Amino acid sequence: MPAISRDEVAHLARLSRLALTEAELDEFAGQLDSILSHVKAVSEVAADDVPPTANPNPVSNVTRPDVIVPGLTPEQALSGAPAVEEDRFSVPQILGEGE
Repeated sequence: MPAISRDEVAHLARLSRLALTEAELDEFAGQLDSILSHVKAVSEVAADDVPPTANPNPVSNVTRPDVIVPGLTPEQALSGAPAVEEDRFSVPQILGEGE
């Protein structure tokens, strides 16, 4: 016995406001019946002792450990700057020049 009838497919098509031909109704009825049969088979295989999972492969975070390491001193960071003012990079002003 099919899981979905041709009349049910026609009803779903009307609810979805789809204009389907008689041939399309027959075709979609067969396809939807196949889909529902496969869903039923998969749901029968699932066991209560199998935990749900999003990925069958164990996934772990692959980042490096967060370790504090020495960084640049302000003098080292500013050593290549073309202009320095008050231990900061100095750049020419481009906004508000006409004010």
